[in-house]
Amino acid sequence: MGSTYELTERSRLLLATLVREYIDTGEPVPSQLVARQCGLGVSSATVRNVLVQLEDAGYVHQPHTSAGRVPTDRGYRVLVDMLLEGRRPTRPSAAVETHLREQAERSPLFDQLLVSASHLVSRAARHVGFALAESSSAVLQRIDFVPLGGSRVLVVVVSRGHQIAQKVVDAGEELRPDDLAQAGRYLNTEFGGLPLTDVREAVMARLEQERTLYDQLLARALRLAHSTLSDIPAQQTFHVEGAAALLGSDTHAGFSLPTMRALLEMMEEKSRMVHLLNQYIDGPGLTIVIGNEHTSPDLRSFSLIASTQVDGTSTRTVGVIGPTRMHYSRAISLVDGTAQAMSRVLRDTN
Repeated sequence: MGSTYELTERSRLLLATLVREYIDTGEPVPSQLVARQCGLGVSSATVRNVLVQLEDAGYVHQPHTSAGRVPTDRGYRVLVDMLLEGRRPTRPSAAVETHLREQAERSPLFDQLLVSASHLVSRAARHVGFALAESSSAVLQRIDFVPLGGSRVLVVVVSRGHQIAQKVVDAGEELRPDDLAQAGRYLNTEFGGLPLTDVREAVMARLEQERTLYDQLLARALRLAHSTLSDIPAQQTFHVEGAAALLGSDTHAGFSLPTMRALLEMMEEKSRMVHLLNQYIDGPGLTIVIGNEHTSPDLRSFSLIASTQVDGTSTRTVGVIGPTRMHYSRAISLVDGTAQAMSRVLRDTN
């Protein structure tokens, strides 16, 4: 493969024309069509010569000797880079933002906003849609203790932005609902409004002070809080949907059954997808991974487009996973606009 081949502006434009035609039709693109659509006033023979060079360099390939050419992952990358070079700032769709605001009014739970965002991009792009949020210093809104019978207690930690973490803890003894309510009031009065990381340290410090042992109820409250807070890492919430989109005739064309199964399994094992996204996303802005650029062999038939917004200690990402033959310009605008709209809604509601 002639990787030293340097693309001229003309060869880039011809390649971009071929990629767009292939995305639209799904059929190998003949040189005559490229010559007609490129707007450069060049002959079919000239285009044919350029395409031969592009094929040697690994940007396109010819499925059959008599057929036109189709782009490789490297060819898609050239188109995407051209789109990003000339791209204007995305204006979020008013309809998307309105939908997210309505969702925020119906339910203040942050999880539900992520569900809505992943659903919106999946439905609009007809690909798998996902939304990921992480906060490294969530602020405690309140902590509640719910008796489950016997010595078991459900500890519910609500942080600002209505993110919820919960854990069932064995208190070692049966506790009255009134005692649990009093324990919750004590913790909320002492620690409400503080970052969870600070709450963890303060609870640990108080547990180590002997004077807390004089009041058994307070000691119990601290122990219950500590057993839950110690398990809460940087809060990360992830939603993915759109498995049905993979079964659409246009979307799954060319995918082998093992490839489809691999992506569906990854959607089920959400931790794997989150791990993958954490590898790819290293800051705000767009992240685009095409075909063979994926670190996971399971995803090398797919492209991933994600937009990340950072607000203080919170990071939010919205994206899609679809075939390498996707409408990149449309998908980029969709995920970037949705991510921006979600950030604005959260800023206005918190």
